[in-house]
Formats: sequence, C-alpha cells, structure tokens
Amino acid sequence: MKPKAGRYSGYLRPFTYAFDWAVINVLAYLLLPVEFSSFYFSIFISFCWFIIAINTYFYEVYRFTKVVSIFNKIAKQFALFTLICFAFSGFYSKTTASVEIFRYIVLSVLIITFFKLSIFYLLRKYRTLFGGNFRRVVIIGSGKSVPLLEEFFNNNPDYGYKLEQSFDLIEDKKKQIEACFQYVQEHNIDEIYCSLHDLANTYVNQVIDFADNNLKVVKFLPDNNEIFTKNLKFEYYGYIPVASLRNIPLDESLNKLVKRSFDVLFSLLVILGLISWLTPIIGLLIKLESKGPIFFKQKRNGLNYEEFDCYKFRSMRPNDLANSKQVSKNDPRITRLGAFLRKTSIDELPQFFNVLLGDMSVVGPRPHMISETERFAQNVDKFMVRHFVKPGITGLAQTHGFRGEVETDKDIIYRVKYDIFYLENWSLLLDLKIIFLTVINAIKGEEKAY
Repeated sequence: MKPKAGRYSGYLRPFTYAFDWAVINVLAYLLLPVEFSSFYFSIFISFCWFIIAINTYFYEVYRFTKVVSIFNKIAKQFALFTLICFAFSGFYSKTTASVEIFRYIVLSVLIITFFKLSIFYLLRKYRTLFGGNFRRVVIIGSGKSVPLLEEFFNNNPDYGYKLEQSFDLIEDKKKQIEACFQYVQEHNIDEIYCSLHDLANTYVNQVIDFADNNLKVVKFLPDNNEIFTKNLKFEYYGYIPVASLRNIPLDESLNKLVKRSFDVLFSLLVILGLISWLTPIIGLLIKLESKGPIFFKQKRNGLNYEEFDCYKFRSMRPNDLANSKQVSKNDPRITRLGAFLRKTSIDELPQFFNVLLGDMSVVGPRPHMISETERFAQNVDKFMVRHFVKPGITGLAQTHGFRGEVETDKDIIYRVKYDIFYLENWSLLLDLKIIFLTVINAIKGEEKAY
C-alpha cells in the first residue's frame, strides 16, 4: 500500500514570518527617527529578529503548546530585540531616541502578541467547530498513562487529535500488534502512541520498524520507572509526558524556510549562470548523436512518497526499458556523449528545475525510479524513512562513495544509513559541505550509473 501523508498544516508559519517582518519594519519607518529609516537598519533588524527567533524558538508553537509557554517565548524574543535596537541607537544614531524606541517596541509587542495569540486560538476554534486540521492517532498498550491520554484526546478536540482506536495488549500481544499495524494502514493513521509499560524490547523495535517503513510518526508514553537509552525529545500534552523517537530538524518550519530559501537561490544561480547557456550546446550534441528528446523525464518518489517528474539530459538511446531496468556499468544503451555526461554528472543539471519547482532539494536522499523504490521498500529495512524529507540532486551517501548502480545489499543498506543520518542531523553547513564534496567528485569524474 502506498503511504499517504497526514493532514498537517504548515502554511501558517510562513505567513506569520512575513507578518512579523512587516510589523517591525513598517513601525520602524513610522515611529523611529529618520536615521532609523534607512535600508541598512531594515536589513539589520530583520536579520537580528530571525536570528533571535531561532535561539528563542519563537516560532516553535505547536498544537499542544501551553499559552504560558507562548508568553515566555514572546518575553525572551522582545527582551533581546530591545537590546539590539538600543545597541544600534547607541552606536549609529547621533541623537538619543529612547522614547521613540520604547514606543516602537511596545507597539510591536502588542501587535505581534495579539496576532500570534489570535492565530493560536482561532486554529483551536476551527478544529473544534469544523473538525479540520486534525491528526488521526492510535494508542498501543495499557500503561497508566494510556487512559489519561485517551481522555485528553477525547476531551480536547481543539488540539486537533482524533483518537481512532486503542489496542490494550492485555491478551495476545503479537496478534494485537499485528491488528494495529493493519488498522494503521487501512485507516490512514498519522501517529502511533505506544505505552512502554507492558512491551518488551522486541515489540518496541517491531513498532519502530513498522512506523519507519510506513512513514508513520511513533511516540512513546513512558512510566516513571522506564529508562531510555536514546536522547528522546519530550513534549507535554497537558501534564502527560510524550516522547518522540525521531527528531527531524527539517520538521521545524524555520529550518524548512532556511533550506527552501537556500534551494531557490542556489538553483537560480545555477540555472541563470550555467544551464541557460549550456543547454543549447548539450541539446545540439545530443540531437547530432541520436534521435530523441533532449531531456529525459522519469517518475520518481519524493517527500511523503509522492510521485514527481524528475528531469535529466538524455544520456541513452530511446528504449522501452528506461523505466524498468536500472542502468549498469558499460550499458550498451548509453551514448558516447551520455557516458561523458554521466561521468561528470552534467546530466543531472536539469534537476535544478525540480528544485525550483519544490519537488527536490539541492541536497537530500537521491530518488530512485519507481520500480526500484518499490523493490527496496519491501526488502531493505527503514528504506521508507528517506521519504520524510525531499530528495536531493546530491546527498551524504553519494559523497561517501555509495552512488551509482546497486550491485550488492551493502550498497543500498549503507545508502539508507547515510540518508537517515542526514535527515536526523541536518544543518545548512552540512548541506554546503556535501555540495563542495560533490563538486570535487564531479571534477574527478567518478563513475555513476543511475
């Protein structure tokens, strides 16, 4: 069965970023002295605002976040932002503008706080009245936290969780767990909550493997006597502790914004500076050597297993096996020009259009053709975890030598391990390092097959 994405809402945060940015800049123009109205001051406060927000987790407000936590974030954000504004005034302004800065900060606090709380409460009201923006969940186990969590889900529809089923595991645990897995697949469940009270490690690992291989989020309900060997992320639903197994940095909206901004800027740079003039030349050479289109289009799986059209410069003669047979070393279908394009990775350049369209990232797990993905998903443990993030033109596995034709189980197993490490440890610096190593490998002309 093809995994389906849950009903997650990630559209409001980019809007709140833009709204907050507009507020601090418009009010600065209207309320502060003329020397604060320069373009440089706007760039300065915008940069500082978002740097502070990263460190105060200002935009990390979730459906289970407490109001007191929101006010705490607001207080930290504006305390540091106030210091920044007065520091700018002391170093760059010729006049003392304490009153104007104070008025500017207070009004900014009031507007942004009102807007932030309005969105928070309106979204809760929307969930209660219309039942939208919810996540389907199931609970496994019979620990003392289970009835509390069931009561929480049933009595707090404003949080946006819909409890579909509970599996108590009182009798045949193996049979119950298998029934749960079947239920999750048939009813498009988004999250699995697992009580550790009466589950042996074998069953816990079984739940983890199932969630990973089917793109489901799994969280645990710990008892006071449980000892965790991993650094799990704890959240609180009311006063109930819930532990998240896998912490993916790119699940955070601010990190998504940073990565997406980098992808757009980098892809535009490559498209305008390289692909724009290189395409006519390569296109002419492709046409001179063999009949067929300049570009090769192939369906591949991306974020949340969604299919998209992946573009490349055509490096093979047109054939009926292009979408079913993996390219191998010295494949007779590859043209002479195609061999050069593949050796230097020039054939991958059109994928920067995929990046610009939002189907791919510059860096991420490499996507495979559909037939290969289906085979690996059945035979390779945790292969589906790669689809928690967008696929990339290059990735960490490729820079460590696991690129090209999958000849042995080791090739795909280590590729998956590197991809999972990447999605759990993403940073912009890691992306830049991978891009640098990819360029070096392309200059060396390392062979690849896919």
